[in-house]
Amino acid sequence: MTMKFCDGITRRDFVKAGALGTAGLSLSAYLRMLHAGQAQTTKVKSAIFVYLGGGPTHMDTFDLKPDAPAEVRGEFNPIKTNVPGIEICEHLPKLARCADKFTILRGVSHSLAGHELGTLYLNTGSRPVPSLFYPGFGAVVSKELPGAADLPHFVAIPNTPQRAGYLGVRYAPLQTNTVPVAGQPFSVRGISLADGLTVTEFEKRQKLLQELDTTFKGAEAGNKLVDGLDKFSQQAYDMISSPKAKQAFDVTQEAPEKAQPFGAHRFGQSCLLASRLIAAGVRFVTVSFGGWDTHGNNFKACKDNLLPQMDQGLAALLSRLAAEGLLESTAVCVTGEFGRTPKINERAGRDHWPRAMCVLLAGAGMKMGQVIGASDAKGMGPAGDALTPDQAAASFYHSLGIDHRKEYHTNTGRPVMIVREGSIIRELFA
Repeated sequence: MTMKFCDGITRRDFVKAGALGTAGLSLSAYLRMLHAGQAQTTKVKSAIFVYLGGGPTHMDTFDLKPDAPAEVRGEFNPIKTNVPGIEICEHLPKLARCADKFTILRGVSHSLAGHELGTLYLNTGSRPVPSLFYPGFGAVVSKELPGAADLPHFVAIPNTPQRAGYLGVRYAPLQTNTVPVAGQPFSVRGISLADGLTVTEFEKRQKLLQELDTTFKGAEAGNKLVDGLDKFSQQAYDMISSPKAKQAFDVTQEAPEKAQPFGAHRFGQSCLLASRLIAAGVRFVTVSFGGWDTHGNNFKACKDNLLPQMDQGLAALLSRLAAEGLLESTAVCVTGEFGRTPKINERAGRDHWPRAMCVLLAGAGMKMGQVIGASDAKGMGPAGDALTPDQAAASFYHSLGIDHRKEYHTNTGRPVMIVREGSIIRELFA
């Protein structure tokens, strides 16, 4: 079943709408750069971006208001975490036990209340404008921190709204188009390579060309068809089909005692795959977890489904990275496109509310086990100076050693900074 946002945009349509510069993977284009000697190979960090599509409620996750009126505070109670003074929702007990492994940004604020614009903003760090498509985090990291030649560099599980933007398709994501199923090998055959071409379709095209070559036995027509096969696309196929990539994608190779904490649900298995990809050397992984557009039955949806999955999957991911010494070199960002209204509506839900939201950051040299920023007593807006998506983005890039002020040039020669506005949140690196 295709998830649909409240404004009628389906997730599938939204991903397609963002695919004009990003559909599939730019592996072949990257290989062209490598062939031309343009790619850099330096020892670098990695990142995982968890996107909670639909807009999670800050009031019922990481910024509860137990002293607010009943029509604001909702049905959930706060619980203590393993960091003195920090409390989060009672339905996030596993995250409460590892709160020393992440930082909560509260009172993050902007003014874009529509799904598409809010999503673009939080996935790029730059407020969207009609005249320019900004690259998502994964595209920038792929450009700045290229990885191993036998692994993809930007993997989306199962897809992502992040675009390559003005950087071009060479920095677009490889989209798995599905998520692992517990106990079953994860096949790469449905993964997009480029221009919507999947591994399966590539194999069929390759087989057809081989048959034509045999049939025509060197005839001019056959040779032209075979010669037309882009050798760099062949290398891209070889990369995703390499033994190293196949092993990284196969979650069944995980020891049962290491896989169990992630759970058998879609989000947990996606986090398990993300951890394997990072351990193998993939530079950037996004995990999309939708369903947070809770205009109705917010508390039931959160309690029965959304919060338990997020709690288990995210806690397992952070704990796994920390246990294997990878959290020190892996930046993690968890966000939706906005928060939700403090006042509960007549359908026991909460509506769009960009004036206050939460973002979680972890790893890669950032100081963890703290809360930065605050919302007011009713969660209506920031208490004091607001934090912005631009600041979260600048800090995320800084943790990876990327200067957010660096300028790129569009195909028309226009200079554009990676993050147009914003500054590094100094408390994250104190």
